[in-house]
Amino acid sequence: MPMTLPLGALALLFSPLALAHSPLDSTGADLVSAMISVGMLLLFWLLFLIGQLRRPTRWWQSVCFHLGSLVCLFAIAGPLDEWAETSASAHMVQHMLFMVIIPPLWVLAQPLAQMISSGGRVVQLAYRGLLKLAAWPMAMAWAHGLILWFWHMPYFYILALENPWWHAVEHLMFIVSAGLFWWSALQSRHSGGPWALLAMLFTLMHTGVLGAILTFAKAPFYGDARDLQDQQLAGLIMWVLGGLPYIAASAWIGSRWYRRLNRSMRRAMEEGA
Repeated sequence: MPMTLPLGALALLFSPLALAHSPLDSTGADLVSAMISVGMLLLFWLLFLIGQLRRPTRWWQSVCFHLGSLVCLFAIAGPLDEWAETSASAHMVQHMLFMVIIPPLWVLAQPLAQMISSGGRVVQLAYRGLLKLAAWPMAMAWAHGLILWFWHMPYFYILALENPWWHAVEHLMFIVSAGLFWWSALQSRHSGGPWALLAMLFTLMHTGVLGAILTFAKAPFYGDARDLQDQQLAGLIMWVLGGLPYIAASAWIGSRWYRRLNRSMRRAMEEGA
């Protein structure tokens, strides 16, 4: 059962229809960078699968991880990556997948035990350092926000489009920074508390500002060859659709915080009585 979803995803991805608009059908640096990106994802996926055989997860955690991996495979090696080269809205959809869909799905899967079980001490040391960073939601929110704004500055946005290596680096930075941010808000020792809620609302606010800037722009920011209306649609995707996961997560974190406070107050009242 755990192997059927990844194998089915690979079969769909490498079908002739998918390859007709896939970076895996390109040549030169585009092909090499795409193969490296896919290879890194498949290694990550394989570590989880091996670890899952040793330490089984709950069914919904398995679904979250495989679904996130499948979406990531589509985002980096499917036709969306080629569409993103000429369409700002398609590029924004790709960015949103890397920031508000794939990372929270992986975080909800809680794959650390499986990764450590299959990867051993090397993986354990790597995760230990990352988890120390992810202990602070606001710090991760700032880091993720700076990376987001950096890659949406016109010079670096166009650089990533024109250079496949920088494009791959951009994607990796989005996924890693977003993964640390979502872990800090949903799974760290501060999750469900005021700092996690503040980090989520802060991210919702500044991504909304960037989306609004793109939406209400009077001229294209990323070259005259790019359509203004397409850029405005990209802004709406970030502003409206991209904000929904942050709103949902904020509501969930706020609910957890309220229940925790309620339990503490009830316990204090019982002790006082």
